[in-house]
Amino acid sequence: MPNYKVKDIKLAKQGKKLVERAEEEMPVLEMLRDEFKNDKFLKGYKIAGAIHVTKETAVLTKTLKYLGADVAWAGCNPLSTNDSIAAAMAEEGIKIYAWRSLNSKDYYWCIDQIIKTKPHLTLDDGCDVVVRIHNNYPEKLEDIIGGTEETTTGVHRLQSMHEAGVLAYPIMAVNNAETKWDFDNIYGTGQGTIDGIQRATATLITGKTFIVAGYGHCGKGVARRARGLDARVIVTEVDPLQGLKAKMDGYEVMPMMEAAKLGDIFVTATGVRDIITEKHFKKLKDGVILSNTGHFNVEVDYDYLENNCSTKDEIRPNMVKYEMPWGKKIYLLAEGRLVNLSAAEGHPSEVMDLSFANQILCLKNLLDNKDTMDVGVYDVPKKQDNKIATMKLKGMGIKLDKLTKEQIAYMNSYDEGT
Repeated sequence: MPNYKVKDIKLAKQGKKLVERAEEEMPVLEMLRDEFKNDKFLKGYKIAGAIHVTKETAVLTKTLKYLGADVAWAGCNPLSTNDSIAAAMAEEGIKIYAWRSLNSKDYYWCIDQIIKTKPHLTLDDGCDVVVRIHNNYPEKLEDIIGGTEETTTGVHRLQSMHEAGVLAYPIMAVNNAETKWDFDNIYGTGQGTIDGIQRATATLITGKTFIVAGYGHCGKGVARRARGLDARVIVTEVDPLQGLKAKMDGYEVMPMMEAAKLGDIFVTATGVRDIITEKHFKKLKDGVILSNTGHFNVEVDYDYLENNCSTKDEIRPNMVKYEMPWGKKIYLLAEGRLVNLSAAEGHPSEVMDLSFANQILCLKNLLDNKDTMDVGVYDVPKKQDNKIATMKLKGMGIKLDKLTKEQIAYMNSYDEGT
């Protein structure tokens, strides 16, 4: 039996072309390969990873393998796998179990396969691998040195596990690196979400009323891109600071019950369930478009639409029309799953270069400190953020000024005043 399960291994040729193109736009990962080419600090370690199977992820797994790791991989969302990329990864020798449009049973079967390889390190995006190991394979915990988490939702789940006293090994919150959230979440999610909406609908965004639920890093990025396309942007929030920031950034801010009556296009970006539900559905305009860019498909009440519509019809790939009993149409994109990856290609390679460089350096941090690091959820060191930013600037051919000795002395003094 092959050490993989993908939709069609014959798709590998096309997948490799996409990976090669992504690699050209990810210079920091190339620099890290060169930096550690003699060290090969991952040699002898098994890695189980579940991050969206995209061309950028294939560059990451290629780098992990180059640095000596034995890599097993699964997707972290049923609709985000690119089948040609999965095939290319299989041909590269990655133990990959992923294909697009998985049902729940198959999704966790794929997760189980990578856990059964007895990993020493886990790379997670959403925390499904970590939770699955703790709940279903506790005997595997003794082999695990540490792990990383890629996204906001996963970090929140990990923090809850740690506070409950059930987390069994240290995990580094890649998502909390400034070179991750301030680039990947804002610029990547912003561009990818708009891309997904346009691919799924072919609608004009200019002139539309565009509702963004949640003004965290992802919501900020989506709002910026929508405003850049000359939409009227309204933000809904529960956090007073984030609501104030949205207002000061020039957006209208109001509760979802009010926004529901005004919006033409909705994007949820909260990481919280039940953002748009029955009470909102009944206030929506006829022909409204609903989408989600949060990690799980719980922000828009998909089950209510499925169980209470009069008719359902797929209009285009990733766009389903629900005729509701009260006489209005609702269009839902990508089953309410993250639209940037389900209906488009996710984040551009340039920003994933930063995120995945953090993955590599966090793994090194975990291994270098494996004898002293306690169980917990750790932020990325500022020194690492600065290193990655410096490498990225170098890859872009950009130089910065440097402080003089006199400037440094002035900054550190306290006796120079008016």
